[in-house]
Amino acid sequence: MLMALSASDLPTIYSLLANSMSGDESIRKPAELALAQCEARPGFCSCLMEVITAKDLISQVDVRLLASVYFKNSINRYWRNRRDSLGISNEEKAHLRQKLLSHLREENYQIAVMLAVLISKIARIDYPKEWAELFSVLAQQLQSADVLSSHRIFLTLFRTLKELSTKRLASDQRKFAEISSHLFEYSWHLWQSDIQTILHAFSTLPQNINSNALEKQQDELCLKCERWLLGSKIIRQLVIFGFASDAKSVQEVRPVKEISPLFLNAIQSFLPYYSSFRNRHPKFWDFIKSAYPEPDILSFEQFMIQCMVMVKSVLECKEYKPSLTGRVIDENGLTLEQMKKNISSVAGNVLTSLMPRERIVFLCEVLIRRYFVLTPSDLEEWYQNPEAFHHEQDMVQWTEKLRPCAEALYIVLFENHSELLGPIVLSILQDATNGCPTLVTEITPGLLLKDAAYGAAAYVYYELSNYLSFKTWFDGALSHDLSNDHPNMRIIHRKVALILGQWVSEIKEDTKRPVYCSLIKLLQDKDLSVSLAACRSLCLHIEDANFSEREFIDLLPLCWESCFQLIEEVQEFDSKVQVLNLISILIGRINEVIPFASKLVQFFEKFWEESSGESLLQIQLLIAFKNFVVALGYQSPICYNILLPILHKGIDINSPDHLNLLEDSMLLWEATLSHAPSMVSQLLAYFPCLVEIMERSFDHLQVAVGIMEDYIILGGMEFLSVHASRVAKILDLIVGNVNDRGLLSTFPVIDILIQCFPMEVPPLISSTLQKLTVICLSGGDDHDPSKAAVKASSAAILARILVMNTSYLAHLTAEPSLSLLLQSSGVPIAENILLSLVDIWLDKADSVSSIQRKTYALALSSILKLRLPQVLDKLDQILSVCTSEILGGNNDIVEEESRSDGEDTILSKQFRRRQIKLSDPIKKLSLEASVRENLRTCSALYGESFNSAIGRMHPAALAQLRQALNML
Repeated sequence: MLMALSASDLPTIYSLLANSMSGDESIRKPAELALAQCEARPGFCSCLMEVITAKDLISQVDVRLLASVYFKNSINRYWRNRRDSLGISNEEKAHLRQKLLSHLREENYQIAVMLAVLISKIARIDYPKEWAELFSVLAQQLQSADVLSSHRIFLTLFRTLKELSTKRLASDQRKFAEISSHLFEYSWHLWQSDIQTILHAFSTLPQNINSNALEKQQDELCLKCERWLLGSKIIRQLVIFGFASDAKSVQEVRPVKEISPLFLNAIQSFLPYYSSFRNRHPKFWDFIKSAYPEPDILSFEQFMIQCMVMVKSVLECKEYKPSLTGRVIDENGLTLEQMKKNISSVAGNVLTSLMPRERIVFLCEVLIRRYFVLTPSDLEEWYQNPEAFHHEQDMVQWTEKLRPCAEALYIVLFENHSELLGPIVLSILQDATNGCPTLVTEITPGLLLKDAAYGAAAYVYYELSNYLSFKTWFDGALSHDLSNDHPNMRIIHRKVALILGQWVSEIKEDTKRPVYCSLIKLLQDKDLSVSLAACRSLCLHIEDANFSEREFIDLLPLCWESCFQLIEEVQEFDSKVQVLNLISILIGRINEVIPFASKLVQFFEKFWEESSGESLLQIQLLIAFKNFVVALGYQSPICYNILLPILHKGIDINSPDHLNLLEDSMLLWEATLSHAPSMVSQLLAYFPCLVEIMERSFDHLQVAVGIMEDYIILGGMEFLSVHASRVAKILDLIVGNVNDRGLLSTFPVIDILIQCFPMEVPPLISSTLQKLTVICLSGGDDHDPSKAAVKASSAAILARILVMNTSYLAHLTAEPSLSLLLQSSGVPIAENILLSLVDIWLDKADSVSSIQRKTYALALSSILKLRLPQVLDKLDQILSVCTSEILGGNNDIVEEESRSDGEDTILSKQFRRRQIKLSDPIKKLSLEASVRENLRTCSALYGESFNSAIGRMHPAALAQLRQALNML
């Protein structure tokens, strides 16, 4: 046990904190190490608290601040009770909580913030069970606090409420509502008092500060301003998280109605002081700026963005929209749903009065004609760097720039009023098209409006398709636009590329080929912004469910060349990823990859070398390479020279980039094995990497299981002879350490191993088989389907061993180590473990698959020939299972086989797996012959006892047995 720190250790802790900030590494490093060793010791946080609050250390702000950081880290690591550490004792916790609340009046702002953070972190864990008095103490201190103390208490309240408001359990939310009901009134009254004080003080501020008294008064006023701002944030938290939404409660939320007008009045009251304070009173100017959502309130663009965001939020609010459900009225009057509908109706009427039809049309026109139009600065940015311009337009957050924000508002506006706005947008599109001839060469207002109108038509393709035929539009306008190759037409060409991608679902068969040709032409455009837009739209077409490979196939050579050329030209990381994504999608979708294999191999080799150190880019390459391997199928060895070194780097956990590349490298590994015509030495040598991966974590279990199955199916005895111990190690790691889903995905691998190597494998995986026996004999599966499935599959594996390697299972169940394992797992040990397994097979026989049921039946038949006299007590049940399987089971197995028949090629993994299944001895063995022979053996072993057991069988069951064995 670690020795506790005490008051006598305070000088040492202080010295370590001071030394850990030294610029001399020889002093700093030992101090940091010593502090790290102290963290887990009892009393460490108490020592830190003394350093933070010591009066003689008030001037040592840096040391106190560092102490508070260590305190915060200790809360995160040791405050909760954990099994792997002693943590902080309850007595020390109580002391720290009391100490924190008694030192709220901290003069240094940075440390005051840290103390508030400390209280909030502890409150998240301890409130209300261990710290029920927290808010009552804060409220009590607030009653008699001076301005500084009340500011610090509000700071603490804000941090604590912010922390507690993020807890999502229903009990936590109820507690927060209770806090809100107690704190709201006081906080709100103080807020109103402060705003009056602040506004009065602002109106009487002198032009210049000439005395210390005035300066002190203004410092106090600054604190009140900050307290008011904290109060505003606290009230917001209390209202939003502490009071039920009116949409749920169907009741008026009084605080919202009460505070909203006063909040708006307060903001309006501060506006006159904004410009006057800028030069004369910078402290108060900073305060007024912080009181607004956007600090730069003079920016008209930011103001417009805020307005658009608000309008969009109102239009999207589902509570303001009429409900589509029917009206239901019960005997007691209006239902809750009807009340909600009534409120929604009232809100909807208000919205309609604010936005009548003519205003909606006007807003739509303004958005398109004013805010969609590219500005001179946009055009300059495009001219200077087309690639960067494309990505900024494509990836910028819609709330950050005016045009993307206008586009987002327009889409919502159109979705809400498509019938009204459809003809309007179509009219704007026609006007813009007529006002800008196809052969234009200058960047005119008409051309920029046409670009804006094309964008408007692209964004709402689904609704606009009711008013506009794509074929007519393409043939009559878009294709003509593309025939003009003047450099200034890049503006229209880029928007045409966008349209061709957005309208993909509306493009019919007779228009697909000209659209494909147009996109490939745009992919070759000299302007990178245009070619990248075409690249994205081509991806949408190739991924489309109605993609026509027949119309595209002869365009492939040009498409490949264009992709390879484009990826050479682009410089931005995002551009390379975008082009690589198109290449990957092409490989995955097009069947004719072989003719282009050599060029693709050269591309992968060159690009992999160039992307060294760019792990995100290499991830995209791995995805594309996996698609390439799948497309090559059993000709994939033609790329092994480049594939195998890349694969080995990705699956090597000692590689610097393994954390980023491992997941996609494992998928590539699985694809490589699945499509390999035969095992090669390099792939065989990679298997130890799988052991290292599984030893580290089970994050990639599903893929790892698939890889192991591939090795077994592809490598056979050659693989097992080299890696048998590693296979056993992986299985032993998995079984007993993963959940039921993980076990169920692993069992088929164990089953195939035993099926293919019934004599060799069971002794190798004895530890795993013992764990499966424990699973079988454990309870707890009665009401848990996944546990029942795990038990049934485990029992089937053990049953297979009994059928195919009878002596080994008898040996396994007699092992003393198995008895010890069962005992340590809390499983009652029966006199004979094998007989306990018989009970499991009998119990589960009616709830398993047909092949598992036959395996059970064969195992139960085999048990008859072993020298286990107790088996006669279960003879009628054993024979009942066997009879049912003989009379009805074979048909099920035949159906399973017919369902698994497919068009797999002779070298495919599916074909090999199916061949293994078809050659399964369980399927080939005759259960009828097995039962007949084993009954004779059983009769010979037990004589009269056997006859007595047969005699006790029900006549009907005996008749069925005779029928099944053709003994009538």
